[in-house]
Amino acid sequence: MNPSAFGVIRAPRSIVFGSGSASAIPEHVASIGGRAAICVDPVLARTAGFRRTQEAMAARGVATELITDIQPELPVDLIHEAADRGRRFRPDVVLGYGGGSSLDLAKLVALLLTHDQPLHEFYGENHVPGPVVPIIAVPTTAGTGSEVTPVAVLTDPAKQLKVGVSSPFLVPHAAIVDPLLTLGAPPAVVAHAGADALVHAVEAATAVRSRHNLTRELPVFVGENDLSRPLALEAARHLVTHLPQATARPEDLRPREGLALGSLLAGIAFGSAGTHLSHAIQYPVGALTGTAHGLGTGLLLPYVLEAILPDATDRLAAIGTALEVRASSQDALAHGAIATIREVMRAIGIPQTLADIGVREADLSRITEMACGVTRLAGNSPVPADAELVGAIVRSAYSGASATDG
Repeated sequence: MNPSAFGVIRAPRSIVFGSGSASAIPEHVASIGGRAAICVDPVLARTAGFRRTQEAMAARGVATELITDIQPELPVDLIHEAADRGRRFRPDVVLGYGGGSSLDLAKLVALLLTHDQPLHEFYGENHVPGPVVPIIAVPTTAGTGSEVTPVAVLTDPAKQLKVGVSSPFLVPHAAIVDPLLTLGAPPAVVAHAGADALVHAVEAATAVRSRHNLTRELPVFVGENDLSRPLALEAARHLVTHLPQATARPEDLRPREGLALGSLLAGIAFGSAGTHLSHAIQYPVGALTGTAHGLGTGLLLPYVLEAILPDATDRLAAIGTALEVRASSQDALAHGAIATIREVMRAIGIPQTLADIGVREADLSRITEMACGVTRLAGNSPVPADAELVGAIVRSAYSGASATDG
């Protein structure tokens, strides 16, 4: 008997998308309350566009407190310090304005303002006990999808890898996605963020298919499902079409709009379906090499797809159809999807092997061991992620050989 349909989508109450939509920020903030803590990158805080937004909030009677001490990878001490500032200000709403680090900081500050416990008590899945201060998320890059997801990522010196706080309570109250805000990002940032968005879409479309007891608490990542699937496929189509153009022509708005839309759809898709092996392996690779997250996941994705191909041919064929691969069989569509994705990564300057980014052969066993330990991601793979499978992917990504080569 075939299993019945199953689907889960988690998303903000309101999503506003389109060029010029940043003008809606003051209205959304004022509709919640009169005091807003704003987590914003210090460079963005000095831009004319942000100052106009802040002035428009003031005209609506909204008092603001800027939290600008934002770093990539979000050290845990910085998050606690930001939350302390927030407690003194007592905001009604927390606004995240910037890249993924700004949005994740907003989520974690909102969490700590409501639930005054050490942050480590929330690590992992479903450890947030209830709603948090409302969050409004305004991304200025197209890649993380954090504006619509239930996840925030940080670094903790007590851990060897990045850690995550995952809970439906972290989904922002509202997301405002204005492609105009992404125009200042340099090509490398566009490429790395966009590559990660494509990985989000493809891994959401190929994650394990599971049935869950709907009368019990669901995991944050439920796997590929009937509601996430069309969003993931549409996201992949937009990203493959527009990512090379957005990287090559950084001031051209049209591909930026397609990229921002693809990233948004991918975020909604993986916010319930989850990601898997490219992300699990990138955690130790990123810690070892210090390379950008999207660079690593984009590098790894073609090798991951080759490794799961025998068990995920139908899903990869669906991706091939979405990408308008010309082929007459499922097998050819699946191979064509992998080839197309590999070519997009090459076109935007993503390195081709782990050796290219400084990984040594002596590091491979440790990377494999640590990636297998990222169970919330490795366990979402459509193929059991044992050391044999993960090791084969890591070795292939190091040498550049196909994971399906004998």
